[in-house]
Order: sequence, then structure tokens, then C-alpha cells
Amino acid sequence: MSVPTTAVETAAPAPGRMDTRSRMWLYLLAGFVLVALVRVVSGANDVDSAGTLRAALESAIPIALAGLGGLWSERAGVVNIGLEGMMIAGTLGAGYFGYHYGAVAGILGAVLFGALVGALHAMATVTFGVDHIVSGVAINIIALGVAGFLAESFFSALPGGGPTQSPELPSVTSIDISFLSDPATTIQNKHWFLVSDLASVVGALTKELSLFTVFALLLIAGTGWLLWKTSFGLRLRSVGESPAAAESLGVDVYRYKFIAVVVSGAMAGLAGAFLAMVASSGFQQGQTNGRGYIGLAAMIFGNWRPGGMLLGSSLFGYTQAMQLRSGGESLHALLLVVFVILLAVAALQLVRKNRTQAVLSGLLGVLFLVWYLSTDKVPREFTTMAPYVTTLLVLAFAAQKLRMPAADGRPYRKGSAG
Repeated sequence: MSVPTTAVETAAPAPGRMDTRSRMWLYLLAGFVLVALVRVVSGANDVDSAGTLRAALESAIPIALAGLGGLWSERAGVVNIGLEGMMIAGTLGAGYFGYHYGAVAGILGAVLFGALVGALHAMATVTFGVDHIVSGVAINIIALGVAGFLAESFFSALPGGGPTQSPELPSVTSIDISFLSDPATTIQNKHWFLVSDLASVVGALTKELSLFTVFALLLIAGTGWLLWKTSFGLRLRSVGESPAAAESLGVDVYRYKFIAVVVSGAMAGLAGAFLAMVASSGFQQGQTNGRGYIGLAAMIFGNWRPGGMLLGSSLFGYTQAMQLRSGGESLHALLLVVFVILLAVAALQLVRKNRTQAVLSGLLGVLFLVWYLSTDKVPREFTTMAPYVTTLLVLAFAAQKLRMPAADGRPYRKGSAG
């Protein structure tokens, strides 16, 4: 069976221009060198220590899993604002099944609860044609209320539990590769430029690394392969680009949309399980704390692709880790990073003859430089909001090159191809 390919195939880069993957690796390398340089200049060695990077990864994974859920749904043309509610369902499922049946059952229970809420969103949007935003908002509100009611029923009578929290849950196994992590720690403590920074990365990935984190990273890579390298993924993406054309060539549009949204809910449920079983020791009411919405923002920043989505999630996770580990001292050093990035953006916009944006970026960069030079510490109030400010700034600067699936959020009725 053939499917339309003109709308879903990525155009080849123009001669002399890098493709998206190469450009992303270049940005990562430039960012790594910049952070290492700022560490040396400012003396804030905790900026990229192994502990900070490990905390950043732990903060990024639930965001990335939620964003991955959004990617599945929106690549099939269904906007999923309900990721937050699906994460809430996942935390509840992890709390109930994890306490009674163990860690693996907790993860599977979170997937089940998230998938059920995803099926509800699919039924409302795909089967009955409810507006996607309305359905997603309703799911978030319903999930919050139902989770509060069920939590009181599930956990109030249990030792260590209560109406808003579960007892302590079994932890997921972590791995330590000591023959790599120990030398990496020694080299990190030398504070050598680039060498110690690279050792910090090795240390973060080889000590106290949860198997759940490894599984999540493999899941993100697997999604990229499945959606971009297989016929199933091509059909699913064609449904999000041109469902009428896909149906005319024999693709069951409803089935693919339904599958995508249910998988989306399962991924968000996994994000909830990570929060309940890795990031903390049990279910707590309100522990998602808006991460579903941030996951949606990370997916948009990543241009509806797994690699870019993971990068956006890492930015949020990193700023959150800096806030939790060292407060305003190390976060103060990142003001220099923001200054250099804004200066680079200003130069780029000037080359492209976008003078207004170049001036605005340059002025904003100067403000960050003045802030760095005139203070020794970022106020506590700003450290709390830094992750959200970072998300907004990233989306603002990336918005010009974003391209959502052509049929994302548009209603579709079976038979309209004819």
C-alpha cells in the first residue's frame, strides 16, 4: 500500500548548508564549550559538575517523556493539551500499583492509566470531533479532581500514606560503572578547561544512573526510528499532514490517529511514573507541577522531532537543576552564557538584515551583562521562575523556523477525501 510522501518527506538541504541533525550537534558542541569557558571565567565549578548534570537529566526526563507523548499525538494531527492530566494519571497509577505489586508493576500501571486517559482524549477528538483544545483542558481538570478523590481512597488507610500522598514506593534500580565514574570524578576535580567538563559528563552518565532514565532515552531514540524510518511511521505522519490524501490511498486515518493518541497518553503516564518513582519516593498530589505544559513547549521548540524535543527538555531540566542544587550563585554565572547567546543571535539577525530583531537581541544581551557585572547572586525569586523564563525565551527565538504538521488540530471526518 502506498501513501502520500510529498507532504511528509523532509526536503534535502541546499548545497553548502548543513542538515538539521548536523546543525543540532554543532549547537550542542558550541554550548558545551561556552559553558566550560564560563565555568573557568566565573569560577562557578558547579555549573557543569557531574552532580548538576545528573540532576539536570533527572529533571529533563519527565519533561521529555511528556513531550514525546505530544509528538506522537501531534504528528498524527491531534493537539494534546491534556498531557498534564495524563501525567497526573500516571503518577497515581505508579503510586497504587507500585506500592502493592512492585516497581515494574508501578511503571506498567502508570502506562495503563495514562493510556486510558489518552483513549478518552482520542474518543472525544477523533470519534466525536470535539475541539482538541477543549478536550485537553477538560481532561486536565477532570484528571486533577479524579486523582485527588482516588488518592484519598487508595492511600488514606495505608501506613505512611494519606489523602494527598502514597506510602514510599520501591525504587528503580540504578547502575554504577565505577571504573569510569571514579577516574572521571578525579579529573573533574582538577577543573581543567574542557577536559574536566567532559569528565563531568562521563561521571553523570556512569554513576547513580537510573535504568528508567536509560529506558526513556532509548524510547526517544526508538520513536525517532519508528516514525521516520518505517512504513508505519510514514503512514502515521501522513495522517497528520494530509489525512484526506492518506485516506484516498487506503490509510485508515481514524485508526492511526487513535493509536497515536493512546500511545501519547502512555508516554505521559511514563513521565508520571518517573516523577513518582525516580524523582521522588512516592505519589504526591500536585507533583507534576505543570511539566505536561512544559513538555508541550519542549516539543514545539524541537520542531516536532525527538532530538530537538530532548534538547528543549534538557534546557528546562538544566535550569531547574541549577536552582535546586546551588541556588543563585551558579545560576548567576549563566547570565554570561545568556549574554553570549543573545550577542550571537544579534549578529545572526544583523547578517540576515533583520535590524529590529538584532537591536532588540543586542540590547537584551547588554542588560544581562550589566546584571552579571553589578551583582554577585541571582535573587531567589528569579531562580524559581528561571526554568519557565528559559522556555519562553527559547520558544521566542526558535519560532521563526518552526513548522507544525499541516493538519495538526484540524477536524477531520471520514470520507471527506472523496
